[in-house]
Amino acid sequence: MLLSCTFVRLVDAAEPSANAGEIKSMIATADETAIRKIVQDETAAWNVGDAVAYSREFAADGTFTNIRGQFFTGHEAYLKQHEVIFQGIYKNTKLQQDIVSLKLIAPDIAAVETLTAVSGVAATAPGTSTDSNGRLRTRLLQVLAKRDGEWKIVVYHNVDVKPGIAVPEPN
Repeated sequence: MLLSCTFVRLVDAAEPSANAGEIKSMIATADETAIRKIVQDETAAWNVGDAVAYSREFAADGTFTNIRGQFFTGHEAYLKQHEVIFQGIYKNTKLQQDIVSLKLIAPDIAAVETLTAVSGVAATAPGTSTDSNGRLRTRLLQVLAKRDGEWKIVVYHNVDVKPGIAVPEPN
């Protein structure tokens, strides 16, 4: 039902001659823009150590696997874990995320993969290390679901890039 509401709004905004393919493209573009904004907002929140803002788009029933392999379920656990790291090991760090893949799997499911760089890390978590520039590099996969017209992160899976694995420099 909500998808059809979005469809109607976009049809109203479309040129009278817009065909179904153009309308589908407009919907996809709006969804991709919304997802890219979530990634941008995450980065901005991380860079000021704001766990509440960083967790804003995480679903109530979302799952979270961090770079240490710890698994958490639910918004509250996700928020608490980020409060801990922003006051501890990742306090005053800076995050950069470069989107390497964004796929709309279905009208209400998307996957976004980012290559991240965290600078200013004073110490690394056990089993992780920094690159030659002192940055923690990770590959982050987030699966998002569109619920009640809003994209929410339902799966967040972060793995560190091991030494010797070549990755592009951040943009």
